[in-house]
Amino acid sequence: MENIANAEKRREKQSHLGQKALNHVTDTVVYIVLTVMGILWILPICYMVYTAFRVTPNTGIINKLFPDNLELGFGNFGKLFTETDFPIWFGNTLKIAACSCALTTLFTLMTAYALSRMRFKMRKPLMNVMLVLGMFPGFMSMIAVYFILKAMGLTNSHLALILVYSGSAAMGYYISKGFFDTIPRSLEEAAILDGASQWTIFWRVILPLSKPIVVYTILTSFIGPWGDFIFVNVIINNTSPEKFTVALGLYRLINSDQGAFSKWFTTFCAGATIIAIVIGGLFVFMQKYYVSGVTSGAVKD
Repeated sequence: MENIANAEKRREKQSHLGQKALNHVTDTVVYIVLTVMGILWILPICYMVYTAFRVTPNTGIINKLFPDNLELGFGNFGKLFTETDFPIWFGNTLKIAACSCALTTLFTLMTAYALSRMRFKMRKPLMNVMLVLGMFPGFMSMIAVYFILKAMGLTNSHLALILVYSGSAAMGYYISKGFFDTIPRSLEEAAILDGASQWTIFWRVILPLSKPIVVYTILTSFIGPWGDFIFVNVIINNTSPEKFTVALGLYRLINSDQGAFSKWFTTFCAGATIIAIVIGGLFVFMQKYYVSGVTSGAVKD
C-alpha cells in the first residue's frame, strides 16, 4: 500500500511539473507575441517622431533611414508655425474639441444618471436600443448627416462639427451608468429628505463623488474630435485654410500640388507629433482616473 501511495504521489508531482512547464511555455509564447505586436505598433510612431526632427537638404520622405548628411533639429517645427496656417488649425481644432467635449460629457453623464437612478416604462428596451445603435460606426450616417446640415445651411461651419460630435453622445452611456450604479442610494435618499431635487442631487452629490468617470468621459469625448478627419473632410469642403482643423489642414498641405508630399512630409510629421503629444500628455496626467473610471464602470445592472 505504501508503494502504491508513493507511486501516486510521484505521478501527481510529475503531472504538476508537466503542467507548470506547459504554462511556462505558453506564457513565453504569449510574451513573445505581445512584444512583437508592441514593436510593430510603436515603430510607426518612432518613425514619425524621427522624421519630424530630421533636418536635411532633402526634406521630403526618407529614402534612406540614416542618410550621410543627417541632421536633427527643430527646423520642421519652425517651418510648421511660420510657413503654414498651423496655429489657426490648432486653434480651430482645440475650440471644436473643447466644445464637443463639454456637451458630450454633459449629455453622457446626465443620460447615464437618469438610466441608473430613475425607473420608467420602456427603460430596458431603450437601453438595449441605444446600446445596439452605439455599436455602429458614426461614418455610416455621414451622407445623411451631410445633407441634413446642408439643408440647414450649416456646412462649412465649426458649429456643424460640434453638433455632429456631440449629437450621439447619449449612446455611450453604459460605462458611466455602471459607475453610478456603484454609488449608494442612501446618499440620495438623505439628500431628498433635506429637500434636494434630482438636479441638485446630480450636481452636488453624485458628480463630486464621480471624479474618475467624469475624467474618463472627458478624455474619450475629447480624443474623437481632436483627431477626426472623416467628418471634417466631408463637412468642411471650403478651400479657405481659416476653416480647417489640424487633420484637414495637414492633409491638404501634403496634397496641395504635384510635389507637395515630398516638400512638406517632414513638416506634416512635425504637426502630427504635436497633436500626439497633446493627447499623450492628457492620458499620462489623468491615467489613474481613466483606469479607475473604466474598472468602476464595468458593473452590470
